[in-house]
Amino acid sequence: MTIDPQLSALREGDDAALGALFERYADRIYRLAVGLLHEPAEAEDVVQESFVKALTNLDRFEGRSGIGTWLYRVAYNAAMDRLRRRGREPATESGDMPSPHSMVDWSSTPEALLLDNEARAALDAATDTLSASLRAVFILRDVEGLSTSEAAEALGISESAAKVRLHRARLQLRERLSEYFSERLTEGEPR
Repeated sequence: MTIDPQLSALREGDDAALGALFERYADRIYRLAVGLLHEPAEAEDVVQESFVKALTNLDRFEGRSGIGTWLYRVAYNAAMDRLRRRGREPATESGDMPSPHSMVDWSSTPEALLLDNEARAALDAATDTLSASLRAVFILRDVEGLSTSEAAEALGISESAAKVRLHRARLQLRERLSEYFSERLTEGEPR
């Protein structure tokens, strides 16, 4: 197995490699953490904690996945630990399946309509209602752009479980946003 040059540099204590790693992943980890915790200050703590844990445990990282995927896993675990300590871990995805009624065909929705601030706020609010397990896979896959296998690895679940969770998350979001977008489509333009 070939060792990643970035990993070698990190293990040797190269400050430039650490800076590049932080630059590449800090914002992404923050978005995951704030998406799960809904607390910007705690999300910042998760970012710091994730990098400290990752650097402290670099010798344990075997390199079977990308270092970014490993960092997501560390961050996800840190955020979930904080949710458990709060006693507020949202329900798991079982039983969270929406019953699809009044679905809107989003394929005809203009891009500008989907991207304006009001629509973004509606999507954020709907995402916040997802359970932590569904929200995490949605953020990693659809917001951060990880592949399904990378998201699954970051969450410590099988790829098929990640696909199921992502499907459920998308269905719930679609259900929750259908009324909002159907109103906007009938008006013909953004509010």
